[in-house]
Amino acid sequence: MSAKTDTKTNVMRILDQHKVDYKHYSYINTNAISGIEVAQVLNQNPAQVFKTLVTTGKSKKHYVFMIPVAEELDLKKAASAVNEKSVEMLHLKDLLPTTGYIHGGCSPIGMKKLFTTVIDSSAQNFETIIFSAGKIGYQVETSLANLKKVIPYSLADITTKS
Repeated sequence: MSAKTDTKTNVMRILDQHKVDYKHYSYINTNAISGIEVAQVLNQNPAQVFKTLVTTGKSKKHYVFMIPVAEELDLKKAASAVNEKSVEMLHLKDLLPTTGYIHGGCSPIGMKKLFTTVIDSSAQNFETIIFSAGKIGYQVETSLANLKKVIPYSLADITTKS
């Protein structure tokens, strides 16, 4: 269901500007809400579909973490990855003013400011990863090497292991 769409999100425009190869997907006419549902609707491996989470550190700095949709962010590992004493999830009311994105449409690309970004190291298991195109109903897929052309990031083990 990788329905090609005429809708270009800001993320897609930024990828185009950087001449980055990517695929885009739309799940706009589905009832998918959670990341796992989005992965199912797109017929993709949930381990390859990443969600973008924004946190605030003890220092009041903001950090972006990308983890597989079926996983949970380990706040201790996340804090360690960015050399903070602790991090907590950004309050929902602060998401739009801080990032320019709404809940469910948050992408690491095209935020109001460039925040330190950490991607779960499991991303290295795939040729490409899929993540939000910055608008609910749209996802993009690209390689980590291509993503590096657009935003700086590091890799770390940042999910909880059950």
